Amino acid sequence: MTVTAAAGADSRTGTRPVIEVRSLRKTYGLEDTTVHALDGVDLVVERGDYVAIMGASGSGKSTLMNIIGCLDVPSAGQYLLDGVDTRRLDERRQALVRNRKIGFIFQSFNLIARTTAQANVELPMAYSGVKAAERRERAQAALERVGLGERRGHIPSQLSGGQQQRVAVARAIVTNPVLLLADEPTGALDSRSTADILDLFDELSLAGRTLCVITHEDEVAARAKRVIRLRDGRVVMDERVTAIDGPPPGVSR
Repeated sequence: MTVTAAAGADSRTGTRPVIEVRSLRKTYGLEDTTVHALDGVDLVVERGDYVAIMGASGSGKSTLMNIIGCLDVPSAGQYLLDGVDTRRLDERRQALVRNRKIGFIFQSFNLIARTTAQANVELPMAYSGVKAAERRERAQAALERVGLGERRGHIPSQLSGGQQQRVAVARAIVTNPVLLLADEPTGALDSRSTADILDLFDELSLAGRTLCVITHEDEVAARAKRVIRLRDGRVVMDERVTAIDGPPPGVSR
């Protein structure tokens, strides 16, 4: 089932959706060598939802993630992020929107190796011009939120993989973005660290955060409130598991 994008405000909450994608296409190559990475994707993600996007290699999920994250542009179609039409943005404004509206969580953590956890979490605020004192206060609060307040002076090599990913989550939430976008967030973690990160995602979802997780792991998708599957650049399944304003599967309030 393909979700039909709706224009304007979310009728359930009175607020606009975080993600609105309409007839999205992405092609590579020319004529005989053309590859349709995305072939007419329609998608709406409302505020407070927790969505898992799944698909095999070559399904288009990474291409869709790059476009949702304002890291790439579509060949055709429209993408609105929190009501902002990304087609109208030049590179500078796109970078600003990306920094202010999206918190990224990557499989490889993407932490600066010789920099403390505290400084890594402060980094997106530095790009936004937040003053040093406020950066420190907010970064400390974010690290406390993910259970790493006592490790804020450690560099990545002094942290386990699960702890590094928690730092990455703190960095993603510290700017209070409208969207948390995670790309295979547990792909480099052991089973215990995976469970810890998924528990943290559940907590963020209960707190009203909007999460979009790109994954090929059923274990990860099982925590989401909604599961979308891509095949050959098209949405072939869109299943609502839990109400948007309810807890993730298996989690009680």
